[in-house]
Amino acid sequence: MVHTEDTADIDPARTAAIILVGGQGSRLRPLTLSTPKPMLPTAGVPFLAHLLSRIAAAGIRKVVLGTAYRAEVFEGFLGDGSALDLDLECCPEPEPMGTGGGIRWAGSALDASYDEVVVFNGDILSGVDVRAVVAEHRAAAAEATLHLVRVPDPTAFGCVPTDADGRVTAFLEKTLAPPTDQVNAGCYVFRREVLDAIPSGRPVSVERETFPGLLAGGARLQGHVESSYWLDLGTPASFVRGSADLVQGAAPTAALPGPVGTALMLPGAKVAPSASLTDGTTVGADVQIGEGARVSGSVLMDGARIGDGAVVERSVIGPAASIGDDTVVSDAVVGEGTTVGASCELLAGVRLWPGLVIPDGGLRFSGGA
Repeated sequence: MVHTEDTADIDPARTAAIILVGGQGSRLRPLTLSTPKPMLPTAGVPFLAHLLSRIAAAGIRKVVLGTAYRAEVFEGFLGDGSALDLDLECCPEPEPMGTGGGIRWAGSALDASYDEVVVFNGDILSGVDVRAVVAEHRAAAAEATLHLVRVPDPTAFGCVPTDADGRVTAFLEKTLAPPTDQVNAGCYVFRREVLDAIPSGRPVSVERETFPGLLAGGARLQGHVESSYWLDLGTPASFVRGSADLVQGAAPTAALPGPVGTALMLPGAKVAPSASLTDGTTVGADVQIGEGARVSGSVLMDGARIGDGAVVERSVIGPAASIGDDTVVSDAVVGEGTTVGASCELLAGVRLWPGLVIPDGGLRFSGGA
């Protein structure tokens, strides 16, 4: 194993960050029809705010966002980053360029003085110790270093085995018999010259082309293995889980707009005395929750209404959506402005697109009245 100090001192004059936020978030539709995935309200603030808080805490100041889908949403919210004590720059891709191409494109916005670049996927909620990854990268004199996490079921991911010194030995596609439980966690450290060598002007996959190419060429690729919190927020189920984990303090952040606890309430929310909020629920601004309603592990976006006796579990209720009295919503997504009448059942991954109107009893998964 490469000997490394626990953490590295990061000089903001030479170490910068790139965040890839160009994806369309198709697995999260309809939530992402108008809002890019990294900008979805997650534990009270856009998800990106949690990641930026971690980057700032590591001592990095210069951050370039590689944007594509609805790039203007990022620019409108983030401004120049001064409110976050960051120097932010958005770098819209002229066309979809893949992960490697996106890194190369965003890197072109960095001054040559930045000789070390930390790259983050903008849809990963992680407790990664950024300084520890950088420390291992330097100690190994690596061309690039990957943050790797151990997962209980690696068959759902490509695997990244390492040798006794932490050196990456292969990049393997998904297999039913993976040789390791280590998977790519979506955070990398690049030497600047390695980043600049990624081909420009065409789509490039960092996972399928850049890293395997470096390995084949004999470059030193290091794996920094951690068992810290890690979650890909790509599906509605993982999105609500990640938000709940942030509210309850299971996932680290400095951007939570309130104390850690069983629920987070934003300004203007009105909750009836007999209602219950549990399991890391977020109640957005101006949300109304009726008498006897039970909400657990869910995200209620701004202006949503939950009727008397309604039950909402592990679900996302979009902005200004309305859930009728005695309706059950479990493992579901209700789009912006949708109205669901009384005594309905929304179960098992159902998704309602924005603006729909479901009458009283109009959608059920059982024969009850």
